[in-house]
Amino acid sequence: MAKERKKTLIIAEIGTSHQGDLAKAVDLIKAAKDAGADCVKFQLVFADEIIHPGAGLVDLPSGNIDLYSQFKKLEIDLLFLRELKGQTEKYGLLFLCTPFGIKSSRILHDLGVTVFKIASPELNHVPLIKEIAGYNLPVLLSTGVSTLADIEKAVHFFPREKVTLLHCITAYPAPETEYNLKLLKNFSAIFGVPVGVSDHSMDPVLVPALSVIMGGGVVEKHFTLSRLDSGLDDPIALEPDQFNAMVTEIREAEKLSPEDAMDGMRNRFGSEKIEAVLGDGIKKIPPSEKANYGFTNRSIHALCKLHKDDILSIKNCAVLRSEKNLKPGMHPEFFELILGKKVRRTIDAGQGIVFEDLL
Repeated sequence: MAKERKKTLIIAEIGTSHQGDLAKAVDLIKAAKDAGADCVKFQLVFADEIIHPGAGLVDLPSGNIDLYSQFKKLEIDLLFLRELKGQTEKYGLLFLCTPFGIKSSRILHDLGVTVFKIASPELNHVPLIKEIAGYNLPVLLSTGVSTLADIEKAVHFFPREKVTLLHCITAYPAPETEYNLKLLKNFSAIFGVPVGVSDHSMDPVLVPALSVIMGGGVVEKHFTLSRLDSGLDDPIALEPDQFNAMVTEIREAEKLSPEDAMDGMRNRFGSEKIEAVLGDGIKKIPPSEKANYGFTNRSIHALCKLHKDDILSIKNCAVLRSEKNLKPGMHPEFFELILGKKVRRTIDAGQGIVFEDLL
C-alpha cells in the first residue's frame, strides 16, 4: 500500500447544459455533488466574444448548428450567474466558470471567483490571457488544439505557482488512443507546473484514472443529467452514474502506488490499449484535431466590412474563433499593435485580417 497522494480535484463541467433554466442548473449541481465532484464549472457566454455571425454552421456533437445563434441563446444575466455561484457554494463545491473574452472575465472577477479556467481555443487569446494574468489568481490552462510553442506563450504570462496545465484533445468525442498521457509528466518537467486532464473521451474511467496514475492532479469531465438532453456537449458528457464510477476509480487509484494502479489498468483494459493511450510523450497535434488547428483557435477578424483607408479599432475588429467557414487572421498577440493602422484593401465582414491587408 502506497502512501496516499494529494487528492485529485475532480471537476464536473456543466458548461451551458442548464440552457438558461435555473432549476435545471440546481439539479445539475446537486447531481454533481452526489456523484462525487469537488467542483462544478460553467461557461459565461457572450456570442460576440467568441465568434462572428458569418461563421455559419458548425458541426458539433449535438448536430450541425449555427453556433453564433446558439451562443446568443445561451447568454445569461448577472443575476443568473450569481445564483449559479451561490448554489454551487451552498452545496460545498468550488465554483468555476470559463470566460471567453475581456467582458466575461471582468464580470467573473467582480463576482469574486477564486480560480480562472481558460479553454483550449482561448489558449492563444493574448488579450484575454493578459487580463486574467493581472488578477494574480490561480489559473487552469487547457492545452487542446495547440503546439508546445502555443503552450509556452500562454504559460509565460503567469507566475509558475499560479498555473495548472490541463492536457486536452479538442475533439468531440476525443479518441482515447490519441491522448498521449505520457505528456503529463513531460509537461510538468518542461514547464514546472502541476498538470491534469480535460477529457472529452467517452469512457468514464480509462483516460481519467490513467491520468491520475501518470501524475495528474486535476480531472475535468463534461457532466449531464442525460446524454439525450439537447445541450451542446450533452452527447459526450457523463451521466451521474458514469461520473460516480469515474470518481470511484480515481479515488481507488490515489490509494495505490502508480505501479500497482497501472497493473490494475492493464489487467482491465489490456496492455496494448494502455500503451496506446499512454503514447510516446511527444507533443503534437493529434489526428482528430488537425483540421481544427488555426480555426477553433483565436485570430483577428473584421467585425464589419472594411474598406481601403479605414482605421482599425476595437469597434471594427476583434479576436475571434474562425471556425471552418471564415478565413483565419493574424495571431491575437498582434491585436494591440494593429489598432490605429490603416486598411489597404477591402476585407469582408467576419474574415480574418492578415498583415497583407495592412501593407
